[in-house]
Amino acid sequence: MYINPYGADPVTLAADLANRRPHSARELVDRCREAGVTIDREAREEELTEIDEFLDGWLVVVDTTDPRARAEALNTLLAEHAGPPRLTDHDGHWHVHYRADDVSFARLLTAMFSVGTALHLTERGIDRLSRCAADDCEDVFADTTRNGRKTYCSPRCNNRSAVRRHRARG
Repeated sequence: MYINPYGADPVTLAADLANRRPHSARELVDRCREAGVTIDREAREEELTEIDEFLDGWLVVVDTTDPRARAEALNTLLAEHAGPPRLTDHDGHWHVHYRADDVSFARLLTAMFSVGTALHLTERGIDRLSRCAADDCEDVFADTTRNGRKTYCSPRCNNRSAVRRHRARG
């Protein structure tokens, strides 16, 4: 895969999938491709259950705000879904994998999401994963902004909240 498999892109994809769960393996594959994931194995319908269960555990990480408890929740996902780092050149370029080569499509994604989340939180800040601050939205987002002050999942939620605050004052 030529996406940075363990950086901000997988965390953003995990948030997208957690916000709007895929209903079929085809939809999952299409959304992964749209996010830049190179698909090199078959995705089976029964793997959606594994993805859903992982995302439920991943949302525990999102919703845990205490840094130590968040790290513990993420460490649980890493222990279950990622493997020891190892070098590979299966595609002609040397890079690191945090999983075996022969894993299922779902296991490939869960390893990518768990390691990507760990790297995102250690590189950008342990608090840079949260839910939207808008009263009528519970979507998850990874804060990839330069200043680390993102509180809304989208400009639309930010604008709606600003309009509500303005109207409440007047």
